[in-house]
Order: sequence, then structure tokens, then C-alpha cells
Amino acid sequence: MSDAGAGSSQGGGSQGGGQQVDPRRKYGTMVNNNVNHWKCIFCYKVLTAGVSRLKQHLVGRHKNAKKCPICPEHVRAELQNYMAKKAEERAALSMKYQHAVHEDDVEDLDGDQPMRKASKRKNRGPLDKFVMSVPADILQGRKDRKGVFGVCDKDLRDKTCGAIARWFYDAGIPFNAASHESFKKMTEAIAQYGMGLKPPSMYEIRFPLLQKEVAIVQDELVPNREEWAAKGCTIMSDGWRDSVVQKDIINFLVNSPKGSVFIRSKEVSEVVKDATLLFKLLDDMVEEVGEMNVVQVVTDNASNYVKAGKLLEAKRPHLFWTPCSAHCIDLMLEDIGKIEAVKNSMKKCMFVNAYIYCRVPLVNMMRRFANHKNLHRPAVTRFATSFITMKQFHLQQGN
Repeated sequence: MSDAGAGSSQGGGSQGGGQQVDPRRKYGTMVNNNVNHWKCIFCYKVLTAGVSRLKQHLVGRHKNAKKCPICPEHVRAELQNYMAKKAEERAALSMKYQHAVHEDDVEDLDGDQPMRKASKRKNRGPLDKFVMSVPADILQGRKDRKGVFGVCDKDLRDKTCGAIARWFYDAGIPFNAASHESFKKMTEAIAQYGMGLKPPSMYEIRFPLLQKEVAIVQDELVPNREEWAAKGCTIMSDGWRDSVVQKDIINFLVNSPKGSVFIRSKEVSEVVKDATLLFKLLDDMVEEVGEMNVVQVVTDNASNYVKAGKLLEAKRPHLFWTPCSAHCIDLMLEDIGKIEAVKNSMKKCMFVNAYIYCRVPLVNMMRRFANHKNLHRPAVTRFATSFITMKQFHLQQGN
């Protein structure tokens, strides 16, 4: 019976249009019209990484998805056959397309009329809509390579790097973005694709690609959430003020033995001075993470946060509110800085520091006599920076 059922489903699809019916329409349902969220009709589990993850869930032989415990064996066999045939079709189409592109490129480089021969090419296959036509000057300037990697063409690399740098300048991207690992992976992926890549549009980056990336990140956080349930976790709130837009912002993170995870950032300009509203904000975070998973909540030591923490402990007796130790130390340094002798020394130190660093010759001279060490040592907080700078002055007073 199972073999007959599987065969009938495949046969019905082939009669309609020469292709098999995608099993996702039979064994999964879309959730809230979101193409990335699918529900298994057997165990009702919701998969958040697209229909491919649903198929992996049903087949049960992929490390990215947990095997469905209820899926019948004939359904697994049907899906395996479907996925295998699709993979063969994609491989055959890719080989056919690469062969066509190779022949077209050889024609462009072969004769005295590359423009005329290129104009004869109308369609290269069903993937044409995803590939831009390669400009003739690029084809004309391309040189033969020896082997797969070939000899490094310095002029071509300079031209490519210049185009990348120009995009950095035009878009106002920070230069240190080039040191990110994702930037290297992006350039490698473009090189592996080859010529004629059609870049993603603003819409693709803003919506479908972003949703896919969010789904990937959520999947990567599954081990962390399991760790929260097994060993407990700490909710940390980091409050700061954006001086440019004059807004108060709180970053919420969750820490566990597995590591720290950023949850969200929230604008709280209308909330930060009200202890009751802060309590509600913290209480909602506890509810989201899971009340039984939270051991403690860490916040600043300001009076409104203290009141909010006490309210949270009163409502949820099993967890603790803990003031941030770094904020406590910063408040202690602030009070120490109000002592008259310390205050005067700090003013003199900051004046000398500003005088030196505003003059390049003095900075070079200072570094020469101080073994290339800086006097100014920025820290996380303002008062810590002042005291660490004073310490550097004390250590270098013999020079």
C-alpha cells in the first residue's frame, strides 16, 4: 500500500506537466503566509528555515533538522527520491549552462568581430534571467590562464580592488569592514561564481535575504536555548544614551555557560526614569527567555533600576536582581574623584595630557622617551579612563 501511494503521487505530478509534485504541498503547511515558516503535518513542528528544512526534517538524515518521529517510511522514501532527482536535474542544468557559457566566451575571444558574434547570442538557457551579460571589454581583456589558478594578473586585480574600494567610499562603509571574515567569504563566493554575477537588489537584501539570515541565526541559537533550560542563565541590561539623537537605549543580552547572546535593543527615553515601566520591561524579558530558565537579572545601579529590581524580585521570588559591578565601581571612582586633592591632580593630569596630544612633535617625543607607550588609556567608562591615565603618568614620571 505504501509503495502504491508513493507511486501514485509521483505519477499524478508527471502527467500534469512532466514534473513531480513538490511534497511540501502534501506534507507541510505554510505558517502565516511566511515562506520561511513551514509546519509538519505529522508532528506539527514549525520549521523556520524554509521548505528545505521541512524536507530535511521529514527525511531525517540531515544534521540541521531533527527527524520527524511520526513520518511514515513510504513518505521518507518518496522525499528521498524526489530530492535525489532534483539534485540530478540541477547538476545537469548547471553542466549544460557552463558548457554554453564556455562556448560563447571562446567565440568572443576568438575572432576579429567579438561584438558581432556576441550580438548573435539571444538566449543561453533558463538561468539567463539570473545572469547579467558580460561587457565586451571585459571579455576582450581576459587572458588565458595556466591551470585552474593561473598566473596572477596584477592589472586585473588592481582594477577589481579599485572598484571594491570605490564602493566603500561611495557607500560610506568603515574601512575596518574589510577585515571582517564575512567580507573575505563574500569575495571568495563571488570568485567561485565566476563572471556575469547579477548582484542582489535592495529589496532582496532588505527582505528575503534578511529573513533567511534571521532564520539561520535562530537555528544557531538552539544550543544556547537548550543550555538556558539545562543550567540557567542571566539576563543583562546595558543602558546607554545616544548623544547624537538624544535617546536612551537599553541592550538586552542573555549570558550562560554557552556564552552571551544579544536579544534586542530598545529605545526607552520615555521609560528609563519610571521604575514601574522599567520593571514591566524587565518582566517581559524574563517571560520571553523563560521564567524557569532565569537565575538573575543584572542592571545598572541607578535608583530607578534598583526599584525595578526589587519589584521584579517581589513578583518572581526564585530569581535575583543584581547590580552591575562595573557600574558600581564607576560610581565609586566618581565619588573618589570628588575629593579635593584627587580632583586637583586629575585636572592637572588631563590638562597636560590634552596639551601633549594636541601637538604631534610632543607626541612623538613622548613616545620616544616612554618606550612607545601612550599616556592616554581609554576605558569603558569616563572615570575609569581618568584614573588609568593618571596611573600611566605615575608610571612614566621617571622618563
